[in-house]
Amino acid sequence: MTLETSTATISPAGSTQTLCFAAPLLPGTTSVDRDEMLACWEGERSEAHTASRRRHGITRESVWIQTGPAGDLAVVLIESPDLPSALLGLATSSDPFDVWFRGHLATVHGMDLAAGMVLPERVLDYGA
Repeated sequence: MTLETSTATISPAGSTQTLCFAAPLLPGTTSVDRDEMLACWEGERSEAHTASRRRHGITRESVWIQTGPAGDLAVVLIESPDLPSALLGLATSSDPFDVWFRGHLATVHGMDLAAGMVLPERVLDYGA
């Protein structure tokens, strides 16, 4: 898996690294994504989801669905001390949950995590 990024996107190693991106939902898949993400959060997939994220060093993951004029988007926030390793683990793991998760991404986003991804460019980062 390759991650195309600028140094402005991911914080230096050793600190908590944060990645936020929007992934368009394919037409007709919003309710499927909502149901599956809720199952990961507090439903029948929550135990496997938690184990996956711990295994890959992901300390926070949040997903919102945003409706817009061009269709629905999943807005995703991921935090880890080592985001490249966490994403590589998700992309290559043979764990049944991780295999299911990659299939889910393909179904609702048309995304092949194993093929890599272009990370968003951070253009503002304000903190008080």
